[in-house]
Amino acid sequence: MIDKDRLIATFCDIVQVDSPSGEEEAMAQDLITRLTALGFVTSRDAHGNLFASEEGSNPLMLSAHLDTVDPGRGIKPQVVGDIIQSDGTTILGGDCKAGIAAVLEALEVIKEDGASRIPVQLIFTRGEEIGLVGARNLDYSMVQAKHAVVFDGNGPVSMVTTASPTYIRFDVRITGRAAHAGVEPELGLSAIKIAADIIGQLPQGRLDDETTINVGSISGGSVRNTVPEEAMFSGEFRSRSTETLDLLRLQITNALDAARKQYTDAKIVEDLNVDFHTYTLPNDHEMVQRATNVLGDIDLTPHLGPTGGGTDANVFNRSGIPAVVVGMSTNLMHTNREYVNIPDLLDTARFCQALLLSR
Repeated sequence: MIDKDRLIATFCDIVQVDSPSGEEEAMAQDLITRLTALGFVTSRDAHGNLFASEEGSNPLMLSAHLDTVDPGRGIKPQVVGDIIQSDGTTILGGDCKAGIAAVLEALEVIKEDGASRIPVQLIFTRGEEIGLVGARNLDYSMVQAKHAVVFDGNGPVSMVTTASPTYIRFDVRITGRAAHAGVEPELGLSAIKIAADIIGQLPQGRLDDETTINVGSISGGSVRNTVPEEAMFSGEFRSRSTETLDLLRLQITNALDAARKQYTDAKIVEDLNVDFHTYTLPNDHEMVQRATNVLGDIDLTPHLGPTGGGTDANVFNRSGIPAVVVGMSTNLMHTNREYVNIPDLLDTARFCQALLLSR
């Protein structure tokens, strides 16, 4: 039986190991200690992704990521009734450490019970939060598994992700011309105004049920009384529709070209990159069915559907490893209001236990 107190303690312990993207080593070392005690042989690839393997043919991959978003240093978890939250000054780190805690607890219980289970290979990636960097740099020659379950979904474990969008990021840098804002502003060319004009031509927010676009950051200028010479802004758009992605790319390009024609003395440089690609798993896909069958076995009703977010499953699926994403009990991810529902966390561990005991 899942040990509630131990599960909560494990989760609270690991969220206090700082692991913002790019600084995951302490978390990796913590997991190496825990996984070695469970009988796994650990290894690392050149990017620092963590593998935990064991004997047995055709293992199932269980995956989660090591990193968290900022502000994620000095997290102080607090148990309040049926939820775990931070003290409000940081995120909680449930994304993705609730998934990690659930996997660890399931493995611990099965070991204690002496039960026979399927072989698994655990893969914990770095840099997921900054564009699935770890998964994109994973050494696939070290991957023994041919199928995967990724513990990185929002909400309860019964939320099964069957589709995810393509994600395209863009960065735009503008160089105008500086001048004294009070003495000779006519000689200046405001990079901030040019940036504002471009952004004003772009749609924002949700465009349809599978498409969003967002300008997430803008910076520029130096001091209050100088016409700003430099400005930059960055954003993203994502959709499961290739046609919509092409139209948004064209809309951004047209807005940039219009600004170049209007402000001929300015320099405008853009960079658009695809960070990850869309995937769709039909409801009758073997991994979707595998997850839903296990959920039924523990009396949970599956809820299948797409997400607007990306996970390592985007990369795994494109790399030929069918991967399904399940919820891990985290809510309001990427905010200081993030919390983990304890009954849902227990269900995530129960799901993992049942998954590993299934044949």
